[in-house]
Amino acid sequence: MSADSPLPNLSRRALLGGALLSGLGACSHPLPLAQAPLVSAAAAQRLQDSARAHGLDAYRELNDINIAYAGQWRPLIDRVQPRVVDAGYRGTSQERLLPAARFLAQAYTGPSGRKQVAWRRVASSAGQRGLVQVWVDGQPSTDIEVLQASALVAECYNLFLLGPLWLADRRLPLQLHGTERVDGRLCDVVLAWLQPGLGLSPLDRVALCIDQADHVTRRMRFTLEGTPNTQGAVAITDTFEHERRFGVLWPMRSYEEVVHPLRLPAHDWRITGLDVNRGYGIEAISGPAFTGAAAAPALAV
Repeated sequence: MSADSPLPNLSRRALLGGALLSGLGACSHPLPLAQAPLVSAAAAQRLQDSARAHGLDAYRELNDINIAYAGQWRPLIDRVQPRVVDAGYRGTSQERLLPAARFLAQAYTGPSGRKQVAWRRVASSAGQRGLVQVWVDGQPSTDIEVLQASALVAECYNLFLLGPLWLADRRLPLQLHGTERVDGRLCDVVLAWLQPGLGLSPLDRVALCIDQADHVTRRMRFTLEGTPNTQGAVAITDTFEHERRFGVLWPMRSYEEVVHPLRLPAHDWRITGLDVNRGYGIEAISGPAFTGAAAAPALAV
């Protein structure tokens, strides 16, 4: 389904009923979480091919990435995944990434007010772990469901924006899994096992659809094990209108759809602002508001 495809002219009840029937008819999980038995050199090469097509060398030189997004939620998804959607707060957003520090901060503005998220992946004696902080209208949140959902969303947005760049240096178990057409383009499918998974999940699985012609990653299919409400779900994000800026290929438009256990359009969004290398550090984006060089909005595109 294209991001430009309109929803059918159905009642909300009919649409939900159709989605539920689709879910009940699903006979197997499209991304089972069994650990990969081996690492495929061919799959690792395809991931590297894609990362280099997306500008891996230039990406490694970036200190900070500053992004603005605007988007629209599709009908009913807020009823299926209300904590993840968080429609009262997740309208437009300003996001700040420090790739080397694996730190992402998000400032959301919606009809209910402001939400700020700080997410970081750090090494510990027990391996990698995620640290998340959330402020709602300037006040810190200790609600575990809010923290879980915010961590999941933050890490998913790393994946959506960066795709193979985000995965290339992680030494993940990888396998090739046939081919798939995305908007008519033939793609190789590379499976990756993430341990830890997305957000606070211990394990997730991602499938990248890498264009055979130009090596661009055009679709990501992924499990959502990071919250009790989303466990067992699988979604896809398709990327469009790629533009090369600062040596990196950016997906200027994206579309997300839940595909298991029911099929449901979820979210359309665009990059509306982008600049890099302002030179700030973690302290500028680790509180309830951006400060210093991180504070100004991302440069409009």
